[in-house]
Amino acid sequence: MNAKAVAAAALALLATPAAAACPEVPEVARLAAAILERRAAPPPPPGMSLADAVCARDRLVAVLAQPWGDRIGWKVGLTNAAAQARFGVPHPVAGAIFHGTIRARSGAEIPAGFGIVPVVESDLLVRVRDEGVNEAGADPVALLRHLDAVIPFIELPDLVHGAGTNWSGPLLLSINVGARLGVVGEEIPVQATAEFAARLAAMEVSLTDDGREVARAPGRALLGHPLAALAWLVEDLRAQGRRLRAGEYVSLGGFSPALPVQAGHDYTATYTGLAEAPVSVTVRIR
Repeated sequence: MNAKAVAAAALALLATPAAAACPEVPEVARLAAAILERRAAPPPPPGMSLADAVCARDRLVAVLAQPWGDRIGWKVGLTNAAAQARFGVPHPVAGAIFHGTIRARSGAEIPAGFGIVPVVESDLLVRVRDEGVNEAGADPVALLRHLDAVIPFIELPDLVHGAGTNWSGPLLLSINVGARLGVVGEEIPVQATAEFAARLAAMEVSLTDDGREVARAPGRALLGHPLAALAWLVEDLRAQGRRLRAGEYVSLGGFSPALPVQAGHDYTATYTGLAEAPVSVTVRIR
């Protein structure tokens, strides 16, 4: 089934009453078709509120989940003050991630044209052990009790809208925070201890492009502690009547800026201080 057929088939799934300024179903279908075909996206609607953007995101995810696989978790974006200031919101935003987002393993080759505006950034995944995470609050050790793995992760988002875009938090949210692909490294078993929580905050995450370092940040660059992004997500989902489920993955946010991918380059994210020896994950863009 081609992209247009997928988008058309999804219309029935999406035909639910909309909020006043939520993009109409045909608008979302046109955007989804552009994303799937990797061609210029239609202009975004002006003046979208965060509530409208949640509606737009959910309608888009319903279409994209058909070719990309069911939603298997969430990603958190805008996890530092500079990014929030750029997008004009005082908090993060969240999008869905799909089976296809975490299918590739370290060392995989990904085509440079995987998206309309393909970018790369260093990230980190956690996997939920049980639904107690929804009542764990903000304490990192309490949250760790309900996780079973921390996973090195290079995210490969698609920013969808090109140069000259007047970005805002709602616009980023409406394109599902750009979720597309990623490459995962070896799982690190969680230790629900204060020492492991401290390592998460103190670790250094570097991103190299063909061996040249292009970004470096400590774990605490994400809202003061990587698990603060998870705590924020729990509350954001709660406000929408949703919960994290056992087995779901959460992408905690970028430790590097979203950088344009370059064909023929290898990108490696290295995490120093998280485990006994540095761990890394690599992707080759062909």
